[in-house]
Amino acid sequence: MSKNTELHTLSNALSAAVEAAGASVVSVAARRRIPASGVVIRPGIVLTASHVVQEDEIRVTLPDGQELAAELLGRDPGTDLAVLKLAEEAGQPAQTAAAQVGQLALALGRPGNSVQASLGIVSAAGGPVPLRRGGVLQAYLRTDAVPYPGFSGGPLVDVEGRVLGINTSGLGWGAGLTIPAEQAWQIAASIEEHGGIKRGFLGLRSQLVELSAEARKALGREQAAGLLVINVEDESPAAAAGLIVGDVLTGLGDQPVEDHDDLMLHLNQTAGQASTLDVLRGGQPQSLSVTVGEQVWEGKHRRRGRRFGFGGHRHGHHEKKHGRGRKR
Repeated sequence: MSKNTELHTLSNALSAAVEAAGASVVSVAARRRIPASGVVIRPGIVLTASHVVQEDEIRVTLPDGQELAAELLGRDPGTDLAVLKLAEEAGQPAQTAAAQVGQLALALGRPGNSVQASLGIVSAAGGPVPLRRGGVLQAYLRTDAVPYPGFSGGPLVDVEGRVLGINTSGLGWGAGLTIPAEQAWQIAASIEEHGGIKRGFLGLRSQLVELSAEARKALGREQAAGLLVINVEDESPAAAAGLIVGDVLTGLGDQPVEDHDDLMLHLNQTAGQASTLDVLRGGQPQSLSVTVGEQVWEGKHRRRGRRFGFGGHRHGHHEKKHGRGRKR
């Protein structure tokens, strides 16, 4: 087989992939700028990027040119995903697949009437990583395919046209990322059910501290660090559990907590559930019973569990300088 024939075969395969995947890629007009993109996950339901949905009036254009009104079912600004419901059960659902680093991939978008494509490879896969708005992104993909304007909310697809993930430029890490399809579909299901993503919280501020040899011996395991509690919010899960300033948090449930990322990850896994807090108090280990709080994004706001007396006030999840710690 000549090189020209091989290139022709590859070219045809890529064109076929764009055609196959493009049947599920829609245009999303929900901002003053150019439209963005979205993916039909089942008839009448579209997954897109949260940051591109900026207006109440939403119009979605299907690949056949049909334009439909849509409503926002919910969003998760943390992972920059949103779910739209079309006025009709229309659209061809996308097929999904798992990604592998090094494979060819196409970033697709439909900012206009026709589908657009950019070729690259899956250059990296990583995670979990903490999110600016709280929570943890369990996994992400990086690709060197060019994310042209209007591509956010569109898919990254393989050479068979199967969706590897949802592309977004809205996570604020200086480059576009792709949320793997399995994770994106799970988030979409949670958004449909709850209007957002449930994330756990305790209601405390802490700072990272090294554990002394005596503290490690008392703890009974080799753990280099823990979280020194420097503030406990009133009527919070932490307060209800009896956590006090000066405690060193070393574990949640059966999992050690050595830094803020550990705590954030374990909180998301136990949101709304009864668990235990392992602490060092006065150098001695104690176990406290706790019911991890829940917070859910609803529309533009974060709602915290009412059973702990929280209203709609949003508590920061960013790290403070000068040793002032993080809220969790």
